[in-house]
Amino acid sequence: MIKTVETVAPFKEVIDEIKAAGGEIFRLCYQCGKCDSVCPWNRVRTFSMRKIIREATFGLTEIDGEDIWRCTTCGNCVQHCPRGVNQIEIGVSLHRVASEYEVFPASVRSARTARASIISEGNPLQGERKKRAEWAEGLPVKQFAEGMEILYFVGCYFSYDPRMKKVAVATANILNKAGIDFGILGSLENCCGESIRKTGSEELFKRLARENIKTFIENGVKKILVSSPHCYHTFKNEYPEFMVDFEVIHITQYLSELINDGRLEITKAYEKKVTYHDPCYLGRHNDIYEEPRNVLKKIPGLELTEMADSRRDALCCGGGGGRIWMDTPMEERFSDIRLVQANEVGAQVLATSCPYCITNFEESRLNLEYDEVLEIKDITEIIQEVI
Repeated sequence: MIKTVETVAPFKEVIDEIKAAGGEIFRLCYQCGKCDSVCPWNRVRTFSMRKIIREATFGLTEIDGEDIWRCTTCGNCVQHCPRGVNQIEIGVSLHRVASEYEVFPASVRSARTARASIISEGNPLQGERKKRAEWAEGLPVKQFAEGMEILYFVGCYFSYDPRMKKVAVATANILNKAGIDFGILGSLENCCGESIRKTGSEELFKRLARENIKTFIENGVKKILVSSPHCYHTFKNEYPEFMVDFEVIHITQYLSELINDGRLEITKAYEKKVTYHDPCYLGRHNDIYEEPRNVLKKIPGLELTEMADSRRDALCCGGGGGRIWMDTPMEERFSDIRLVQANEVGAQVLATSCPYCITNFEESRLNLEYDEVLEIKDITEIIQEVI
């Protein structure tokens, strides 16, 4: 039997969940279809989150199917809706219902593994908590102590993923070069909880948030530097739900500030053609477009070129909304399209500033025949080469 929201949960409970997520405003939708036209899924298949949400209000959505899990929370639909409907929050409410009743299609089960890892070790990558700071071995990186200028909140991927550890090292080297008094939390650091919240694990998110906030307060943290746009978004926009307000800055903003203030000097040229990809949670969700470009423009010899679908219309890499932990068929990967766009403008380097984007782009680079010449770089990796 196909499981709909009505068959797995009391109908009123589902409706109340959707209303709590802002579902009431969905009544304003006049079915113009603009959200469907800008949804990245319609680059690779026919898909309508609008239709799923509309059917959910009548208990007809197939809760055990793939479709309710497709949304990458990129924000393109919200940005273009003429009626102010927030499809992301309504879609996440469906995830909460499915998660509560343990209804998951096969492609989502790896996200459950990530959830179990977060519960046991504080990260989704099944890395041991005690090894969270191993990326910094041999570097002059200290444990954070009250009174330090800044806390570098490294994040899960930069702490454990072999490719992303290089970005954490580059960041630490840049901070040391600029003379910044910074520290890390090491094993005291937990996953920020942004993506697991999007998969419907609301209580786990709240637990992570409370633990991180407690750690920040106990250690006298005032200013938090992050490499991940997802950490940036949740610390800046979601943790205030817990009545706290830390100063949060993304590494691209901080690099721009350090260079402009003369604390970080660029001494070498970078003779390559570079295109920049706007991560959804840095661009659309938080309106940070200029700082990363300004940093790249400061580098002598670097030729910056824009791809199609850039800035507020940037094409999602496909990793948001917890999909970084889910299976996506090769022919449905947005990241492949993005690499094609980078090649179309003759870029030698595709630069970005998000662990999910880099992870997906690196995988696509291996899958596309002509991409041996296209490098995938975090902005910090480029800066490390020129200081």
